[in-house]
Amino acid sequence: MQTPKFILTGIFLAVLVALPAGAFEGPELYPGEKALYEAAAKEGMVVSFDTGPTWANWGTMFKRFKKRYPDVEMAYNDLGSGATVVALEKARNRPQADTAYYFAGSAVTAAEKGLLAPFQPVNFQKLPEVYRHPQGEWFVIHQLTIAFLVNTNLVKNIPQSWQDLLKPDYKNSIVYLDPRTTGQGQVLTFAANYAAGGDMQNVQPGLEYLAELHRAGNVLRVEGTTPYAKFIKGEIPIWIGYENDGLKAKFKDGMGDAIAVVLPKEATVAAPYAISLVKNGPNPNSGKLWLNYIMTNAGQTTFAEGFVRPSVPDVQMPADITARFPAAPQLRPLDLYKAAERKPEINDGWTKEVLGQ
Repeated sequence: MQTPKFILTGIFLAVLVALPAGAFEGPELYPGEKALYEAAAKEGMVVSFDTGPTWANWGTMFKRFKKRYPDVEMAYNDLGSGATVVALEKARNRPQADTAYYFAGSAVTAAEKGLLAPFQPVNFQKLPEVYRHPQGEWFVIHQLTIAFLVNTNLVKNIPQSWQDLLKPDYKNSIVYLDPRTTGQGQVLTFAANYAAGGDMQNVQPGLEYLAELHRAGNVLRVEGTTPYAKFIKGEIPIWIGYENDGLKAKFKDGMGDAIAVVLPKEATVAAPYAISLVKNGPNPNSGKLWLNYIMTNAGQTTFAEGFVRPSVPDVQMPADITARFPAAPQLRPLDLYKAAERKPEINDGWTKEVLGQ
């Protein structure tokens, strides 16, 4: 077997494991799975844009898909959300991709440009309405939830709420990302806003809360890029970041009990990541087979094993994986359309309230 190689511009062919050809054994994961696999096997390949194997456990997802469907090869690239939309638009008349994965805001853009095909995979109707395009041109497959990532070697009293963060205990302790230039910063602003009594129409309470956090002297600094390495090194007492980074630090990168991952009790918000079937893609049946697999219990569990919270409610997972993701009734799904409308207000409001400019 060869190692992964380029087969198209910027696309890798994932040559994974030598497996016998033919249909999978055992019961179907959903009605019609075997018939769809037979159609996909005639195409022989699925081209999946922006699913880099080290992100969100895509590498494991590839292997499990290939094991179940040995007659369908997997090709992928790792472009980034915005670049994926640009690539789809450039190849509009002769698409290379069958599916595209991105931050869901980019999915909205791709749909508006007419680049996507409608497809409603298994479990589509279980998703919150704000997590799915009405006709299925995009749908959310996992989410990154705002949490307090607390270094317990540096912080003894672990904050449980946004209100706690205002206490003198946390002087010069808190780091978060700039909401004007980062998606994570935008999402945490919406989370703080809900906690402060705001909603998707009114973000002023969240901006005033962040300003108060700065006035209290509790913000160590605001970062422009994800400070994961700094956090691992013990340079940050409290990082308002994404839950998955905290779980990765805890279970994979050696922090163990030296980190607490806290979903603030008043409210938190999840950043949605979506996937789509590309309009006029070269292998439509393979694309549908891939999207269905991602949305099955098996696919959703694979994301959870990679430390990201599944989007489908009530996924049945092993107890040790389920324990990573406590019930979160305070979790609010992000309305992407309203978030896009509020972005200029957050940019200008944060500059005014926090920086006084």
